[in-house]
Amino acid sequence: MIFVTVGMHYQGFERLIKKMDEIAGRIDEEVVMQIGFTKHKPRNAKYFDFVDDDEKVLEYFRRVRVIVSHAGAGTLLNALHFGKPVIVVPRLKKFGEHVDDQQLELAELISKMGKGVAVYDIDELEDALNRVDGLNFSAVGKDKGLVNFLRGYIRGLEK
Repeated sequence: MIFVTVGMHYQGFERLIKKMDEIAGRIDEEVVMQIGFTKHKPRNAKYFDFVDDDEKVLEYFRRVRVIVSHAGAGTLLNALHFGKPVIVVPRLKKFGEHVDDQQLELAELISKMGKGVAVYDIDELEDALNRVDGLNFSAVGKDKGLVNFLRGYIRGLEK
């Protein structure tokens, strides 16, 4: 199963949801999407806007083959916790997906550390899905530098 999540941000993520819906129509694998405020409603995948029970979302993280996500620190922490392959598609200001390009920093970090695959050109998403299985992902413990960095990043956003 592929789980796609766009987080809780108030702007939609049309670029990611449309492309994953297109891919879902061509592959023989279940795709479930959390689409948030995205206007496009998938035709080839199960979807929901938001969930009020974190445990339900965490169940997807436990069960999936791969996570396709925006570069949200909380989502990346969950993917790392469960040791799941993650494909990170940062929300970009130029597409009206975010107010700035702050998600680029996290996408680059995850990719550089070998904990995920960053996709900057949405047309490269399907290729990333095809090659992610060949990469070695393992759960990151609570004392690891990346987890601490992400937690600090989240705290900085809350100020």
